[in-house]
Amino acid sequence: MDAGRLLNDLCVRLGYCLPPEDQQEIVNNPPPSVDAFTDAVIVAEGFDPVLMDTEQRQQVRRMVAAAFGEPVRPSGRSRRPR
Repeated sequence: MDAGRLLNDLCVRLGYCLPPEDQQEIVNNPPPSVDAFTDAVIVAEGFDPVLMDTEQRQQVRRMVAAAFGEPVRPSGRSRRPR
């Protein structure tokens, strides 16, 4: 997973354009899971991942999950390998 590319895609497609220092922090130390990465982006953008609109969070999560190589259902939930 290329964190820099993912952050660029999130900016272009969804408007989550993080300040350069936050981008660098995530690129240098990418969160290890889909949910942790999703929440790091949301927090860096100034939102609370618990209180924000569920659909907005799911849009970010779908892109992050795809970048992590996880199959994603239309609902945004990842399919866990069995």
